[in-house]
This record gives sequence, C-alpha cells and structure tokens, in this order.
Amino acid sequence: MEIILKEDIIGLGYKNEIVNVKNGYGRNYLIPQGKGVIASPSAKKQLAENLRQQAAKIAAQKTAAEKRAAQLENVELVIEAKVSATGVTYGSVNAAIVAAELVKRGIEIDRKIITMRDIKRVGNYEATVHFFKDVEVKLPVTVVAENQPQPVQEEETTSQEESVQESFAAEEEEFLEAREEEAEAEQK
Repeated sequence: MEIILKEDIIGLGYKNEIVNVKNGYGRNYLIPQGKGVIASPSAKKQLAENLRQQAAKIAAQKTAAEKRAAQLENVELVIEAKVSATGVTYGSVNAAIVAAELVKRGIEIDRKIITMRDIKRVGNYEATVHFFKDVEVKLPVTVVAENQPQPVQEEETTSQEESVQESFAAEEEEFLEAREEEAEAEQK
C-alpha cells in the first residue's frame, strides 16, 4: 500500500514522501492517526503541486537544520551511569538521557529525533540525530561508571600487577635454585 506521509516518522520516511507500507499498518495506524493518506493519483498530483510551491520553504528549513547540525560538530558526550562490578549499567542509557545531556551543554534537541540502541554496558557508542531529510549527525557517546577510578589509578593497578608478577618470578627462581641444590646433594 502506498502512503503519502504527513509528518516525519523515524524509520519509515519524511514528510511528503511516498512510502510502501503493509496494508494493516497504513489502514490501522498511519491514516487514522493523521500521519498519512493513501497515495491515489489525485493525491500525488496535489503533493507535486504543494512541493513546487513549498520549495523555498523547504530550502530554508534545510539550511536551518544544517546550522543546528553544525552545533553538534566535535561534540562528544560522556555520560556517567551506575554500573555493577561486571560493567553492566543499572538501567540503560537511551535517547532521552542523551537529549538531557545535550540540554546541559546548552543544545536543545528533541529526544524523538535521536536514534540509538539502548546502552547497557560501559563503552563507546554512537547516536544519530536526524535534523532533516538529508541532514544527520553521528554523535559519539561514551558511557563511564560513576565514581570510577580515573585512568591514573589504572596505571597504578598495572604497576601493582607488575610487582606481583616480579615477586612470582623471584619465588620461582628461588624454588628452581633450591631444586637444583637438592639434585646436586642427592648425586653426592
């Protein structure tokens, strides 16, 4: 079933696009909710006329979207979350949390235009912000544990591990020397 979208629907299409959807989705959701109309020949003609008349308005919207996208260039989010000992977060980091973090930085973005998978582990991820039909920005998101020791302390841990390995090596040498002495004593 061909539908003309009346608004942007993430994952399906943008306003004034003609998309193919399953009959039930079109009849039971898109059309009753006012999010689309059946793409009949007359509706397609009307759409073409509307697009011709709105070309300048659409161009202005696109430039505004590009300006907003430029604000997000070189922005990297670091989100602190409560984490278990295994690195799994309590709850998840989702688009709403990313939008709230952007608001803290002074960038107002609706959570509905951010797409990403729910993050349930510590690590580096990517969120996509859809401003306009062809204007999307990939936003790096790093999830870290709250009250996590900083990398400086990780270096200390590494030095502790090295000292433990050195002590094991020294004990192993002593053991081997003692064994050699026992073997020499038995031969005499």
